[in-house]
Amino acid sequence: MLKIAYDPIYIHPLPAGHRFPMLKYELIPAQLLYEGLISEESLFSPGELPEEVILWTHEEAYWQQLRDLTLPLKDQRRTGFPLSGQLVDREKRIAQGTIEGCQYAIDNGVAFNVAGGTHHAGTNWGEGFCLLNDQSIAANYLLHNGLASSILIIDLDVHQGNGTAQIFENNASVFTFSMHGANNFPFRKEKSDYDIALPDDNGDEEYLSLLRTILPQLIAQQQPDFIFYLSGVDVLASDKLGKMALSKAACKQRDQFVFEQCIINKIPVQVSMGGGYSPDIKDIVEAHCNTYRVANELYF
Repeated sequence: MLKIAYDPIYIHPLPAGHRFPMLKYELIPAQLLYEGLISEESLFSPGELPEEVILWTHEEAYWQQLRDLTLPLKDQRRTGFPLSGQLVDREKRIAQGTIEGCQYAIDNGVAFNVAGGTHHAGTNWGEGFCLLNDQSIAANYLLHNGLASSILIIDLDVHQGNGTAQIFENNASVFTFSMHGANNFPFRKEKSDYDIALPDDNGDEEYLSLLRTILPQLIAQQQPDFIFYLSGVDVLASDKLGKMALSKAACKQRDQFVFEQCIINKIPVQVSMGGGYSPDIKDIVEAHCNTYRVANELYF
């Protein structure tokens, strides 16, 4: 059975102007329930994220500014959100959902967070609608508790995972792989362990060929015992921010290939959904739901 972290707080604290793309957090589980792909038992509401766990990833001074709502206005503008207690609680809940998903993945092969993929948050900054880096927090949780010793983060969002790259730049236990648009946000990029910067209008064939060549090599070289996958659908040709040209079919094939590599190598994988900004919400939801459909076919 698929296990998916979901909580209404994922959307309700957001300012009205940001709610359209975030509607997917409600519509994805609703669609999967409608199809009968999941049941209510598949959805779990994350618990509380301990402050200690946050500080394994983010600097204390930065976290205190978030917690106490004293983050300077210029830094709030960098995040794209006006800071509020509800927003901080939302970010904590998302990160805890990713942590709890890791245990489900260890037991069952795969688990999801309907939100997450907050990969622009670094050790001491928030950026691009990201305040706390959920998969980095979860990776450090696994390492700290001896649940993994070698981790691969596969970031296939159209935007580089700059925060994730910075957090683990000196950590040999975590290998960061980002395949993203060269001419897209963030315009000041960090250095992942392996970056593939793609030109605008990159299409299905070239994208999939690169992924199918590189990912098996990385897994063979790094021998990870846990994988995080950020499955952003802002690579779609319809996406208003992506600058890429992938079809929904290719996006689905991308997900299938990642999951197949995890299964072949017997590596558990936690999936956070990442970005998606197509003007028609149906395109966003359909592409994200394909990720769940493929996982259900392959794992269950």
